[in-house]
Amino acid sequence: MKKEKIQQFLSFLTCLLLIAAISIRRDGKVLGHEIRPADKAQMAQMAQMAETAETESISSNDTLRTLSDGTVVINTRQLGKDIIGYSGTVPLEISLKDGKVKEVKVLENTETPGFLRKAGRLLSRWDGLSIAQAQELEVDVVSGATYTSNAIIDNMQRGLSFAAKNEKKHSLWEDFDLSAKALAGLIVALMAAILPLFIKNRRYRIVQQVLNVGVLGFWCGSFINYTTLISYMSNGMNLVALLVPLILLITAFIYPLFGKKNFYCAHVCPFGSLQELAGRCTSYKINLSQKTLKRLYLLREGLWAVLTLCLLTGIWFDWIDYEPFSAFIFQSASWTVIALAIVFVVLSPFTLRPYCRFVCPTGTLFKFAQSSFKIGKF
Repeated sequence: MKKEKIQQFLSFLTCLLLIAAISIRRDGKVLGHEIRPADKAQMAQMAQMAETAETESISSNDTLRTLSDGTVVINTRQLGKDIIGYSGTVPLEISLKDGKVKEVKVLENTETPGFLRKAGRLLSRWDGLSIAQAQELEVDVVSGATYTSNAIIDNMQRGLSFAAKNEKKHSLWEDFDLSAKALAGLIVALMAAILPLFIKNRRYRIVQQVLNVGVLGFWCGSFINYTTLISYMSNGMNLVALLVPLILLITAFIYPLFGKKNFYCAHVCPFGSLQELAGRCTSYKINLSQKTLKRLYLLREGLWAVLTLCLLTGIWFDWIDYEPFSAFIFQSASWTVIALAIVFVVLSPFTLRPYCRFVCPTGTLFKFAQSSFKIGKF
């Protein structure tokens, strides 16, 4: 038993090192600390993303500089390095002329293009306002790009506070989100993380799955995929601002160390819950032979190995954008992702959680971290 625990812990550390290596390969940093220049191909992609959002990509890391015409330019790359959007930081360049906001631009980032394009509508909201007026302005997030919108708003506030020479030290607890959506997501995440440990009731499981899908999935857009894992490893996490993702990560990686393997996949994951709910629509199931199941499990593990190699070599980073989890944020998800999600939900009434069992790269990573690579077992 002790040997098994040591092996499991080593597998967990190997998983962390793997994600760290991918983060260094793509972003050139780990937990917000620069390790080396980011991958050239990824830098080109980031520039294209910024152009898509109708923003200008600026390479300077100076927090404050003054142009020849008297314009004061604030760069929030360092001020907001703990502020994470959907897949990374969203630093801003805030231009101030005569004490008023002249222009706001997004700097180089790794945010998902669709979310950045939607949230980019916010950039002109502060134009023409004085620093005091801009600080007092209440800006609503853009539907379908909540994380990116919050990142832009929070970076703006950090930059404005710096401009106003606010000597009050930023408190970590100021980042705690008290909105109804955030609180609902926190409650449902805690329910999913705690109650299944004690309640084995079928009716409760259905209720929890409905909450996972409705609240964590469609309302909050909270789930774990390769995009979020790489983002958190590259940029670090503000534990207060990202309480819900923190809880999800604990159920995915820490619970298995204490004997609760596959807990996240079985009890928390919104897409897994959606597939299982869809599977309840009919009692008919396709009877797959053990030989077929073994081949499908081998295919899943082989796919994961190939996709991981793509990330480590930098050949194809973009595949992480096609995991169907982001279909929950359907306002910004691509039609390809939505179509993939629909296909697996439609298949779910005929075979139990087909994406989870036969495809999911993120779930396979979790299994790797848990040392549970056994053919024929999910």
